[in-house]
Amino acid sequence: MPQVDTHCPYCALQCGMSLDGARVTPRDFPVNAGGLCQKGWTSGSLLTSPKRLTTPLLRVNGGLEPVSWDFALDFVARKLAGIAGEHGPDGVAIFGGGGLTNEKAYLLGKFARVALGTSQIDYNGRFCMSSAAAAGIKAFGADRGMPFPVTDLKRADVVLLAGANPAETMPPFTQHLRGTDLIVVDPRRTPTAELASLHLAPRPGTDLALALGILHAVVEGGHLDQSYVDARTNGFGDVWRIVASWWPERAERVTGVSAADMRLAAEKLAGARNAYILTARGTEQHATGTANVGGWINLALSLGMPGRDGAGYGCLTGQGNGQGGREHGQKADQLPGYRKLDDPAAREYVAGVWGVDPDSLPGPGRSATELLEALGQDGGPKALMVFGSNVVVSAPRSQRVQDRLSELDFLVVADFVLSETAALADVVLPVTQWAEEHGTLTNLEGRVLLRRKALDPPPGVRSDLDVLNGLAKRLGQPENRFPVDAETVFEELRIASKGGIADYSGVSYERLRNGEALHWPVPADDHPGTPRMFLDAFAHPDGRARFVPVEYTGPAELPDEEFPLQATTGRVLQHYQSGAQTRLVDELNDVVPEAFVEVHPDTAKRAGLEEGDPARVRSRRGETIAKVRFVQSLQPDVVFLPFHFPGEQRANLVTNPALDPVSRMPEFKVCAVSLSTVDGAA
Repeated sequence: MPQVDTHCPYCALQCGMSLDGARVTPRDFPVNAGGLCQKGWTSGSLLTSPKRLTTPLLRVNGGLEPVSWDFALDFVARKLAGIAGEHGPDGVAIFGGGGLTNEKAYLLGKFARVALGTSQIDYNGRFCMSSAAAAGIKAFGADRGMPFPVTDLKRADVVLLAGANPAETMPPFTQHLRGTDLIVVDPRRTPTAELASLHLAPRPGTDLALALGILHAVVEGGHLDQSYVDARTNGFGDVWRIVASWWPERAERVTGVSAADMRLAAEKLAGARNAYILTARGTEQHATGTANVGGWINLALSLGMPGRDGAGYGCLTGQGNGQGGREHGQKADQLPGYRKLDDPAAREYVAGVWGVDPDSLPGPGRSATELLEALGQDGGPKALMVFGSNVVVSAPRSQRVQDRLSELDFLVVADFVLSETAALADVVLPVTQWAEEHGTLTNLEGRVLLRRKALDPPPGVRSDLDVLNGLAKRLGQPENRFPVDAETVFEELRIASKGGIADYSGVSYERLRNGEALHWPVPADDHPGTPRMFLDAFAHPDGRARFVPVEYTGPAELPDEEFPLQATTGRVLQHYQSGAQTRLVDELNDVVPEAFVEVHPDTAKRAGLEEGDPARVRSRRGETIAKVRFVQSLQPDVVFLPFHFPGEQRANLVTNPALDPVSRMPEFKVCAVSLSTVDGAA
């Protein structure tokens, strides 16, 4: 096939690249301007991996044996129908992924609610963007991670990054920060923090106290943008009643960040002509994640930033289609277009598009963590289908998740490699990967992108759309209700999203092929898209943003005598998410082949550990084994674990599944642990 312009298979930056077969060339696209990170440069290796699945697999006598597609689909449909017949439609569940295309996410939600009739569907984006999404909807009335183009950041005088490490997670992004006065909020001295003029290093789980302290300093210093607050917002008085008691000196005692640095951050932001506040997983993946993000949004609103050209608040989406994946129906409470499943008008409209009775659609189901916990339990699903996720590595308290999977009557996984989750399945369905199919994704700035097919998949491999079509027909659905062609699915998605918050009705493959930059909402065929949201009004009925009162409560779990340290988790430059893809790439895996734990040298030595020693990191939920890395800049009572590795090296063996009451986000970023030698006391 000729060289094809497409996009990287990894993070939500969705860097532009060209493919000649499996050979990658960077492309001059706005978000990456001709740059790629190590993962992007080596992404072609995935297309020729010898670990590729090319035939359906069926568990026979404890092992996985190849079978034909017809046999596999017949078997899966028969099992799903039997379990639904015995336990009701909610006896079957679906778990999706933030890397699925818009077309797959849309059809997966439709398949769950129409072909299966189940309410039990959610996806791994619940572990990624849910807190920022919930806070954004409360404040602005709509959730689009970055409501402005990435390239706007080049005009910024000051940027505050809260819990973001793009120098490792999305390196091409950092070019947009050159020349800005950068403030980084992170407990660790990350490569991103090394770029900052001001590094604020709060104790893990104290992000909100820091945001409250800085907001107090803004008001105390006379920097509140009163005219903006009066003209474009509601609720500042309720927020100030909380913030008034969070003078920086009090916040310093909680966070460990000096009051002087809080006041300096407030002065830098207030003194800038153009300033942005951006959050990411470090501040969001907490049992208080929605409140944490709300604190940073309140700070941005106090300075008149959101809805102004050249300034604003945004969230750095993580997964490749983390934005689009949550807009079109694979979340537990959502219908296409970012409509709510419990909204009667939304149900009626979408049911009309689908040609079904609105009353036949199930209500909202369990969120991701709650869904996984319910598997195999009384009243919980007895069968699970997984598309584009590796929950055995990525979910909190992962051994518990593995145990729950083992209690299922039936597990089906669609993937292109035998991930740790797929290895446990009763049926594994080999599906196409990124360069072997057409499809759209929505990047971190709300721009809809066309990822083009660059080469044919191996013989025997089918697309996820083909899988859903084959199963739906076997479950009694009409022939054309679940199309196989991606563009046909997208045409239906356009109609289903029309009038919703995330309105794609004016987006078409033709416009994308012609190179148009279309940021949703795009409500008509001749609409140019909305690169900058909220310039005239916010998405609440009165057009005003909301200050939302948020109280600091701290981490769900505090250190004690048995577990005296705090563990936090994150990514490294060479790996992505659960590592199921990047661990297959020799150039990446050779650099970081196994788990490690970053520890202050004094802390390690008190535990009898030297650099390079295997260490046991134990929490109330389990333990993981990782090699010690000395990091002099790390706080002495904090350890850091990357979460890309399987087996006994899983960081999520120790993480806390405590959930945010609004977003249902688990507390990945802080838990109490102990550190010891592997042969030491457990």
